[in-house]
Amino acid sequence: MMRHREAWAEKVKAPTREAWQREEDEEQAREANSVAKEKQMSEEAEKRRRIVGAPADDLPREVLVVVSKLKAYVKARSGMNTSDSVTDVLSDQIRKLCDAAIEVAAQDGRKTVLDRDFKAR
Repeated sequence: MMRHREAWAEKVKAPTREAWQREEDEEQAREANSVAKEKQMSEEAEKRRRIVGAPADDLPREVLVVVSKLKAYVKARSGMNTSDSVTDVLSDQIRKLCDAAIEVAAQDGRKTVLDRDFKAR
């Protein structure tokens, strides 16, 4: 028969009380640091948040549509192909619609854009 020491046991000593306390303090410091970073990131995101009527220069200019879905729809609907430059134009139109809906929601005193805000044009 195999004995415990000969099987899969590993010879490792438990840390001393000082070493354990040092590890705990380091872990708490890391957690506090990550909480501070998360708070800073959320504050920066809040600063970047667009206020109605503010300039849109610092807003992201990303594509707002799923290109593959758009191309599949156009292909199924008409049998035509879709140029890649269509996504930029369509994203600009979506931004304009969203800006108008944001203004309607702000006029109603809400912080949530609803579907009816798009229809109010």
